[in-house]
Amino acid sequence: MLVALSTGATGVLADWPEFRGPTRDGVALGKLPTEWSEQKNITWKRKVDGFGWSAPLIGGGKVWLTTATEDGTKMSVICLDEKSGDVLFDQVLITNDNPEALANKMNSYASSTGVLDGDRIYLHFGSYGTICMDTASREIVWQRRDFKCSHWRGAGSSLAMWEDQLFLTFDGADQQYLVSLDKKTGETLWRRDRSTDFDDIQEDGFPTRFGDFRKAYSTPIFIPVGNQIQVISTGAKACWAYDLKTGREIWNVTFANHSGSSRPVYSSELKTVFIDTGLGKPEIWAVKPDPGAKGDISQSHVIWKITKRAPKRASCVIENGLFFMASDGVISCADLKNGKIRWAERAGVGYSASLLANAGKVYFLDESGLCTVVKANREFQKLAENRLDDGFMASPAADGNALFLRTKTHLYRVESR
Repeated sequence: MLVALSTGATGVLADWPEFRGPTRDGVALGKLPTEWSEQKNITWKRKVDGFGWSAPLIGGGKVWLTTATEDGTKMSVICLDEKSGDVLFDQVLITNDNPEALANKMNSYASSTGVLDGDRIYLHFGSYGTICMDTASREIVWQRRDFKCSHWRGAGSSLAMWEDQLFLTFDGADQQYLVSLDKKTGETLWRRDRSTDFDDIQEDGFPTRFGDFRKAYSTPIFIPVGNQIQVISTGAKACWAYDLKTGREIWNVTFANHSGSSRPVYSSELKTVFIDTGLGKPEIWAVKPDPGAKGDISQSHVIWKITKRAPKRASCVIENGLFFMASDGVISCADLKNGKIRWAERAGVGYSASLLANAGKVYFLDESGLCTVVKANREFQKLAENRLDDGFMASPAADGNALFLRTKTHLYRVESR
């Protein structure tokens, strides 16, 4: 029952069916390797054509990922054999004559991670399209191309699924909203526009009509509050809880920041959700909602905040009752109950890939190709430093005792031999 509540999915937990895994929080089962290099513990290495920061999806003995041309004129899905790394097929799904330009190389045209659900896979390229494909026949079951927004610096929010609902997030420069679809048919169940009044908010003297101040790249999670499941979704300037079935806004917390990329994480033990407020001056807010929480609960239900070294992009992870995060070449650990920093250490450079936890260890993958593995303790204990030839923008995935790492150019299967 607890597993069903935490996942809302029917897939096998050993697989990696969506962004941050079967429990949506970056915690992996099995016994993953601690050490590797280009010459050590690499089962296979496969070059990935194009550019894409989406995370691998794993199920049924196959690995799925999306990619795109550098100019965004073609967007594709690639399927590999999980054991050998052989490419089973590489299929263009979307072509664009005039894609919206990316402002920098921190993003790609294939950064959103899809959802793998039994015999169907759901692939997402932001406003360019969402596609449901049969995993055996490769036929398109349904697709939606009608949801629009100006992504400004590219799409980044991944798909999320709860039972028969598929959730799409569009926090663009021009409009911001969350959508729930029937996963079987692709029909819209509800759409909820964000309630932020951007015209009244200033950022460093600039009005929020400038696109960056309206943007966000986060992905929803689902948490139990009383006898209901709430959708927790972070956008620019606020994080909201929505009713799962109707999209009705239940509560929110408001902050000054924008462009948040991290997926929230939840502690079932503390009944607390941890939110990254995004760019500007990033902070972590621990929010403990109760069934009576309604409206703006920023002053009543935020139990602690971390105001230093909070992540700009990488999602955090909880392991061994501790909270781990990474940003700008610093990795750190805090107490889960009060947010007190236990340690902070220099490691690597920038961090975009989400953190991974496994069997009392935490993995920090940086944009240069370095992975620092530490013990999930209150005192800093580094277990290994591992380096691959190119950097990590995509978040890691795992299946059993194997780790799947996507660099800017290749996909690796890593496991102890």
